[in-house]
Amino acid sequence: MSVYILALFIGVVAGLRAMTAPAAASIAAAAGWLPVASSWAAFMGFRFTPYIFGLLALVEYVTDQLPSTPSRKVPQQFGARIVSGGFCGAVIGTAGGSPVGGAVAGVIGAIIGTLGGYEARKRLGLAIGKDLPVALLEDLIAILLAFWVVSSVS
Repeated sequence: MSVYILALFIGVVAGLRAMTAPAAASIAAAAGWLPVASSWAAFMGFRFTPYIFGLLALVEYVTDQLPSTPSRKVPQQFGARIVSGGFCGAVIGTAGGSPVGGAVAGVIGAIIGTLGGYEARKRLGLAIGKDLPVALLEDLIAILLAFWVVSSVS
C-alpha cells in the first residue's frame, strides 16, 4: 500500500481522535513495525513514548464523552487534529522515505477526519437519539483504523 494513502488514513484517525494517531504510531515504532529508529522520529519508539501517548489517548476518550467538551471544529481542537495528523503522517512518511509528503497527506486526512467525523457523529446521533453509542463507535473506528494503518506500513 502506498505510504501516502497510509499517511492520509493516519490523518483521518487524528481527525477522529487527535491522540489515537500518535499513540498508534508510537506503539508501532516501539514494536518495530515502523522503521524510524535511525531518523528524526526515533523518539517515537523510545520506551516511555507509547505510554505517554497512550495515556493521552485514554484521557481524550474520557473527555470526549463530557458535555462540556468543545466541538472538534473550534480552532484549538481543529488545529490540534491538523498538527497530530501532519506529525503522524510525517512519521509514516519517514518509514516510507517521504516525511514531507506524508505530513501533507496526514494534514489532508486530518481535515477529512475532523469534518467527516463531525458530520457522521452528528447525523448518527440525531438518527438514534443518543450521542454516547455513536461516540463509542467512533472511538472503535479510530482505534481499528489506526491499528490497520500502522500494521500495514512494513
